[in-house]
Amino acid sequence: MMKQEGTMLLPWLTEPTASFCHQLMTRQQGHAYLLGIHQGYGGMELAQTLAQAALCTATTTTGGCGVCKSCQLFAAGNHPDFYHLEADGNQIKVDQVRELCQKLTATAQQGGMRVAVLKNCERLNTAAANALLKTLEEPGKQTLLLLQSDTPSRLMATISSRCQRLHCQLPSRQAVQTWLNEQFSLERDVTWCLPVVGGPVDLLSALKDERYETLVSLRKAWIQSLSSGHLCANLTNINEKQVSDALKVLYVVLRQKLVKQKNADALINIKITKFAAEVMETYHSLSMMPNVNFMAVFQAFILEYQSLTTS
Repeated sequence: MMKQEGTMLLPWLTEPTASFCHQLMTRQQGHAYLLGIHQGYGGMELAQTLAQAALCTATTTTGGCGVCKSCQLFAAGNHPDFYHLEADGNQIKVDQVRELCQKLTATAQQGGMRVAVLKNCERLNTAAANALLKTLEEPGKQTLLLLQSDTPSRLMATISSRCQRLHCQLPSRQAVQTWLNEQFSLERDVTWCLPVVGGPVDLLSALKDERYETLVSLRKAWIQSLSSGHLCANLTNINEKQVSDALKVLYVVLRQKLVKQKNADALINIKITKFAAEVMETYHSLSMMPNVNFMAVFQAFILEYQSLTTS
């Protein structure tokens, strides 16, 4: 049952926010920060909070004051000294970065800082990353870059090495369940699908729009199909948009089987581990696989699982 809507607080972001605000208030902040926090765990919410705090004229220990002119402009989405950059298609391109860097050289219209948030900065292509390097190495005064990344390991070392980090202790599954229960009245643990949806924020959205119930149905379908050796109806009736979810749910089901049967035949467990990796490789290749008969792929997976566990 849905509880009444309120301000969505992400308690695990309190510490990095407080640390950054302390640096602002003591004028010790850096000019660039890498926020290696997945959007599903609030990576963009953190970036927005820090951006507002940096632009605020009366920063508090928890972020912007919310009442000054700068905060009001930010809340309205039209602060003239705030810039947002994200991928054009699958990449952040060099022309986008050059345009941003040019804007950051202009005088701040509100007399304070100029702040830019780069969403999914790991999508910077090589030319764009090189264009950004100059600004990272020689930032203008009162300039702040906040680079959010779902997968910071994919970011060029020359970029990440020029950014400061804010420590963020991600929540345990129990902490996630507790937080979700503050938004919903939950009768069961729903955190099993965190690897499927991406993080607590995504899981909350999935609970709101009934995507979660679809994921539960997919999990039951895979368990039944792997056991019987036949593709059950719930897997044959999915649409193209649900294929990626189906593959990620299969991966989770296989990983859970390994946990439950950790004392089983070691050779079979090794084979299932390799099979799970194959499933994820198929998931990552989705964008490169147009016009694929996914029902045939699903059936092949079931047959492969049967051969692994009965040979």
